[in-house]
Formats: sequence, C-alpha cells, structure tokens
Amino acid sequence: MAQNESMDSSPSDGAPDGSVGRVQGLQDSTPLLWHVAVEDGAYLQLDDVVVTSRAVPGRGLVTTSGIVTEVRARHEGVSFGSDVFLVSDGVMPAEVQEVAEVASTRVEPEYYVPPRPGEVVRRASGKERDQALYFDRMDRMVAVGTSRDGETVFVNMDFVDGTRGAHISISGISGVATKTSFALFLLHSMFRGGAMRESHNSKALIFSVKGEDLLFLDQRNVRLTGPVGDDLRLAYDRLGLPAEPFASTAFYAPPTPGDRTGRPHVAGRTSGVTSFWWTLQEFCARQLLPYVFADAEDDRQQYTMVVHNVAGRLSRDAQPAGEDGAVVVDGVTCRTYGDLVDRLNDLLTDDATMSQWAGNAIGIGTINAFLRRLRSSQRALSNLIRGDLPDPSGTSGLAGAVRGREITTDGQQVTVIDLHNLPERAQRFVVGVVLAAETARKEVAGPGSLLFTMIDELNKYAPREGASPIKDVLLDIAERGRSLGIILIGAQQTASEVERRIIANSSIRVVGRLDAAEASRPEYGFLPAAQRQRATIAKPGTMFVSQPEIPVPLAVDFPFPAWATRSGEVDPSSPSQAAPGEMLSRVPFADDDPPPF
Repeated sequence: MAQNESMDSSPSDGAPDGSVGRVQGLQDSTPLLWHVAVEDGAYLQLDDVVVTSRAVPGRGLVTTSGIVTEVRARHEGVSFGSDVFLVSDGVMPAEVQEVAEVASTRVEPEYYVPPRPGEVVRRASGKERDQALYFDRMDRMVAVGTSRDGETVFVNMDFVDGTRGAHISISGISGVATKTSFALFLLHSMFRGGAMRESHNSKALIFSVKGEDLLFLDQRNVRLTGPVGDDLRLAYDRLGLPAEPFASTAFYAPPTPGDRTGRPHVAGRTSGVTSFWWTLQEFCARQLLPYVFADAEDDRQQYTMVVHNVAGRLSRDAQPAGEDGAVVVDGVTCRTYGDLVDRLNDLLTDDATMSQWAGNAIGIGTINAFLRRLRSSQRALSNLIRGDLPDPSGTSGLAGAVRGREITTDGQQVTVIDLHNLPERAQRFVVGVVLAAETARKEVAGPGSLLFTMIDELNKYAPREGASPIKDVLLDIAERGRSLGIILIGAQQTASEVERRIIANSSIRVVGRLDAAEASRPEYGFLPAAQRQRATIAKPGTMFVSQPEIPVPLAVDFPFPAWATRSGEVDPSSPSQAAPGEMLSRVPFADDDPPPF
C-alpha cells in the first residue's frame, strides 16, 4: 500500500494480527520469489521472516514462507529526480511506496503455486517462524547466534556431525570477519548446548597460527564482570548457553630454539603449556619425510620419487641410538636434523650407495634437486625434529615437572597447537603429521566419538592447484571423514583458493566480511545478490550461515567470547595459572566419564 510522505507516523511491526502488507501485483509473483507492498505504519527490513497463504482449488490452504532479501522505497507519481523537493514542499502530490523482495524458504503443503497479489503478508513469529526456517524439523539444534529480530538461529546438528552431512567452511577478510571467534563459539555451542550426542566424548583439535590468542581459552574474559558482563551473560542465556570459558583444555607449543630443556616457546602464557617435537627415531620409523616436502609445487617435481625411496629406506635401516631419540644411519649416529641431512647427502652423492637410497635410474640432477630442497628445510625444522633432548618420560628442566613431547587429544576436550612462532614450512609439517596421525588413530578406534579439527588459513594447506601430502590428508578427511568421526572446520580468507572438493563437501558454509572482488567469485553463488553486497560491509560479529535445509543463508550475530582471547582480557579473579610445567587446563576424563563441566 502507498504511504503519504507528509504523514507524521512512526513505522511499527504492523497490525495487531502481525500483517505488514500485501503481495504486490505490479511485479511478477513466482513460487520462489515474490514482492510485498508494505502498508502504512509498518516496515520490513532485510532478513525478516514473512508468511502468506492462499487457497488452492481442490488442495486447501497453501502457506508460503520466505526471507526478505531486498527492500526498496520510491515515490509514485513523479517523473524527475528533482521532483522530490516539490513533494517535500507539498507542491506536488506523490506517494511513497516501500516494496520488499522475498525469497521463499518453505511451501507447506508442497504445492508450488505463486502467492496471489493482494493476499495478506504477516511477519512470522513463534511456530510460524520455526516452520519457515525448518527449525520444527530439526531434532538436534545448535545455536549459532541471533537474527535481526533478536530470535535465535540454529543449524541442524545432523549436517555437522556426519549423520546427514559434515564439515564447516568459514570465509572472510582476516581481522574483520571474526572467523576464528565464530568457529570457537560454534564449538562452545556444540559442546555445551545439548545438541550433540555423547558431547563429553567429542573433542576439538585447533591449530592456532595467529599469535597466542588461543592460549587463554580456559580463562574467563574480564568483560564478564560489571554491567557489560550482565549483558554478555544475558546474551548467552538467551541462546541457552553458559557464559563460561572452555573447561577441559590442553595447550602445545614448539620448544624454544637453542634451549636444551625443551621449554615451550611462548611469551604471554608462562605456564600450563606443553612443548612438542618429534625424535629422529619417530621421523624415520613413521616415514615423516614426505611432510617435509609439503608445498603444492613439490608434487610436480621428479624428486618426489627420491623422497619416497629415502623415506622407505630410513624406516628399514635407521636404528635407535640411546634414549634421546637419536638414530644410527648406515653406521653414523645422527642427533640433530642437520646431522641426518648431512648423512643423507653423503649417501646420495656416493656412487656406492646412491642407487640403494635414491632408487634405480634416478639421475644426478633429480638427486641434487632433492638435496637442495632437503637442505633448505633445516632452518624451519631443526627445532622440531631432533634427537638431542632428554627422554620426556623422565623429569628434567622445569622444576622437576614431566615434559610432554607427543601431541595427543587424549585426556582433554579441546587441544590447541600453537604454530605462530614457526616458519610456514614448519607449520605445514606439523599440520600434516598431526592430521595423518589422528586419521590413522580414528581408523583403528572407529567413529565412536567426534574429533572437530579446526584449521585457519586452509588455503595454505589445501590450495586449489597442485598436490601435497597435507592436501591428500585434508581431502581424505573431507570425503570420508564423516565415516571416521573427523569433522573439518576450515577457515580461510578466500574460499576461491581452496580445493574445490573440500568446499563442496562442506555442508555448512559461513561467510563474514568479504573483499568485493572475492564476493563476486562463483564459490559464493549460494549467497543472494543482496547478501553478497552486504558481505562487503558486514560488521565484525555478523555472519551469513548457509545450511542444506534452508534455501536462503541466514544473517546472524553471535556474542562476544566469554573466554579470554588475549592475555590482556584474562579476568584477574579467574583461577590462577598453574605452577611452571603443570597442566593447569588439562582436566582428564575418560570416554565413559560424565562431562567435565
């Protein structure tokens, strides 16, 4: 309906019966896209959920629900743009018309007939809203935030945990899209919201590459105190979640370079962190050499044949040398990664042993290419692959505390691996080796519990072009991880640069603030045109969530983290950190124990 410009009235939610307008007849109405003329004293905004009904001969009443994807306002009865001044001065009569574009989300019963012009349209609430968004069909719902009407938005857990689908892809500009914050909130909601089966048995493995922000997940955020804290706790309460930090956590970091005690290389958190590395014995026995050559371009080179030949030979011939993880390779003891590289150089350049280690019919140029690449890895990996640190099963270094070495998800619900102090090549090595080990473990143990694997900058580990051992592991997780109980949560600035099969296998797709050029890529075709444009100006904390059951992505806002995201946010009244070397946050629990919360 038209609305007179000179009327002094404030828009409201509409009539007492919830009506906000009528289906417009000037533009074509289809079963999937229709328009609403907003009536006097009412309004519609983007993301509002609306519903209309029509009688179908012989079929009864058909109800069509939808989401507002665009709203337009214009003067009717004017010819020129400058006429707006005459209308405002009362010289020229004109009417203001507001029209909302609506994308259908559900037709019940499923007779796909267009809404008839003139039919009443009302803002959906309560059961009608739940039906419009398929919440009434979700047996297990995970809260992901609130919509613009202040109501809770859910995703179907069946499409997260592998029951009907799995994996989550989160895209957006670094530092603005709050991808990591949303992923952590989603984990918190799944673990504490009651939607997950056997939630106390499910775990999360988080690879952190952005500073030490994730080393304080077990500490309460200082914002929970005072009046601001009341609002934050209320926001969590409305979502049915506790405003609490993660209670069962463990933190890992690489050892400090040059420190013979194996002390973890962290600054902001000085306790409760365990160092990790791999001994030379493990490196050889588990054939970890291919993960040293984990760049996408490595797979296109001929020296990859040498990589696999050398890895196999090391697993057969390398012998343990003491309790520190050193090895003996063809009669020579190697205690550091540099020693191993030197020994391989000698064996591959000696005519007597070259073919035994590199393989038959391998040219010297290919061997030299392998050796150049191997030597270039020394700086990045010497701190992670070694046989010169005391046996971690004993006590040494940090006030007699036992220092761990092996990264494990056993004994805690959330495991954070801090990689930010490592070179990019070392980060790829750690991600590849840990994921391969967890995948092998799940294959043996079976899919009894879930492991959520959260990886930031996924495009670095699974780029669209090329191949690598890490990419192979991630593809394996994406394509059959749901059968193993491994769920991938991938975050990246640009989904267009991630392997297509990984994105295609993600049932839940989330988008935050996007670069305008990236938003135009076909990977974001699931976003309506208006949402693509909105994504380029979205504020931090606003995400667009797409899930299989709802044809239109939902815009949601999620609350500020209840856990500290940096050392300056730690609530001083939180429990003090552990003594040096102790695992403050590792709260052990067995698979058959009750939740540790």
